[in-house]
Amino acid sequence: MGVYLIIIVPVLVLSMFVQWRFRNKFSKYAEMQLSSGLSGKEVAERMLHDNGIYDVKVMSTEGQLTDHYNPSDRTVNLSTDVYYSRSVAAAAVAAHECGHAVQHAKSYTWLNLRSTMVPVVSISSNLLQWVLLLGVMLLVFSVTPIVLAIGVVGLALVTVFSIITLPVEFDASNRALAWLKNNSGVMQTQEENAQAKDALWWAAMTYVVAAVGALANLLYYASMLFGRDRD
Repeated sequence: MGVYLIIIVPVLVLSMFVQWRFRNKFSKYAEMQLSSGLSGKEVAERMLHDNGIYDVKVMSTEGQLTDHYNPSDRTVNLSTDVYYSRSVAAAAVAAHECGHAVQHAKSYTWLNLRSTMVPVVSISSNLLQWVLLLGVMLLVFSVTPIVLAIGVVGLALVTVFSIITLPVEFDASNRALAWLKNNSGVMQTQEENAQAKDALWWAAMTYVVAAVGALANLLYYASMLFGRDRD
């Protein structure tokens, strides 16, 4: 229990704060209308075309904060609020997702590595909680540590994936902000650029705390496993 309080609780508190801050920032900038009047869809299409990308479709998807780039079918998927909105937040998110499309077009190393890991991590993530639960139960009854060891290996994969995601997300935001800054037809004031940068910074922080959370989980269960071995 002591290890749990030291490792997991601080990370949970940090994660809750970052998620709250990000949603607060996004809501605030979603109310700030772009002086250019462009929608998220229009911003995305402009950025793609400016980078010589014409084979990626910009599509609307249901839900909130469900925006993502899908390299398998080459689509930029924007949540309804972003797709139709003409706000600073919508422009920032649309440009960020197009940043991933640019990465794909340029064979960005970290994106390729992340994409390669997706199938394995997806399977691991779906089974992980049950493997860990079973592993802990077997450990409590001093049966075998093997199942927990398998769970720790799965957690290690998820942690590596989370860490690899960081340069992918930061680079996509940097590409988006550079393009927005150099296109006065999209964001016409320095204030709008500053707001977009602020929104994307807090979005990036959600990935940072996710990586920290994955590492904390790994350390917690690894301490259980190796602590048992010492006993």
